[in-house]
Amino acid sequence: MLRIKLEKIEKSLLTILCLGAHSDDIEIGCGGSILRFVDQYPEAKVHWVVLSASKHREGEAQASAELFLEKAKRKEIVVKGFRDSFFPYIGGDIKRYFEEMKKSISPDIIFSHYRHDLHQDHRLISELTWNTFRNHLILEYEIIKYDGDLGSPNIFVHLNAEACLKKIEYIMRAFKSQGDRSWFTEDAFMSIMRIRGIESNSPHKFAEGFYCKKIVL
Repeated sequence: MLRIKLEKIEKSLLTILCLGAHSDDIEIGCGGSILRFVDQYPEAKVHWVVLSASKHREGEAQASAELFLEKAKRKEIVVKGFRDSFFPYIGGDIKRYFEEMKKSISPDIIFSHYRHDLHQDHRLISELTWNTFRNHLILEYEIIKYDGDLGSPNIFVHLNAEACLKKIEYIMRAFKSQGDRSWFTEDAFMSIMRIRGIESNSPHKFAEGFYCKKIVL
């Protein structure tokens, strides 16, 4: 398995941008990786942007981000109110917000949605990520769901069991409103990380998988 390290960047200069269409997307898609990165790079700046959250879920999104970024000394958490499930029809407004972000953020790593995700809101965010940040390292995360749209990731972040359990604990604690969803279970979240761990020969058995379109060695 080929291992790639980030170029040597001062820990205080590393900038990470996390983009999620809905209030639990970032946590489910790349929560373990974020926990690992903020542990390794506590001086890094993390921008955490949720594009859609109703009044109740806004509080959940904020509380969850605080849990995942507890060790991050520099962080910005933004929760927007774009209408859930209507992103393709209000794309102009969301595009304008992305253009605003571009003026103030130049991230080293961007976590965004998988381009072939079958949820229309997720796909639009992935498209706008590539439209807006054209010379950046973009890692597209995956979210398990009824649609059955998982693919074959080509980038993996290895995780130990402690990080996986902490990710799941934070998700279950923060998003009480999702408890009745059939896919919102601890075993489902752990299973996908175990599968990605097998695929990437993780020494700790677990991993999160990502899709990377372009990378320069």
